[in-house]
Amino acid sequence: MKSYYVIAVICMAIFTYIPRFIPLTFYRKKIKSRYIRSILYYLPYAALGALTFPGVFSATPHLVESLAGVLTAVLLAYKGKGLVVCAVSSIVVCYIVNFLLTIA
Repeated sequence: MKSYYVIAVICMAIFTYIPRFIPLTFYRKKIKSRYIRSILYYLPYAALGALTFPGVFSATPHLVESLAGVLTAVLLAYKGKGLVVCAVSSIVVCYIVNFLLTIA
């Protein structure tokens, strides 16, 4: 399991570093294309999400807890809340759902 995390961190580093490094190496002028700039801006976030999102569902013993945490984080992010608020709120919701599942 430990090697999975190491591989995940390496993949995230590669996928976030390469899109920013290649343009600096091969293209010295300012990138004027809005499309290319948006790709270079959003690609690291997309790679990070693609690598971490599947792990969210195996982080808790019950799928219901994971879904509650993910829905909480998505709703708060949609409302414009910050990363810390989303993360802490989803963790608290997971603990509450876990508590409710264990007493039921």
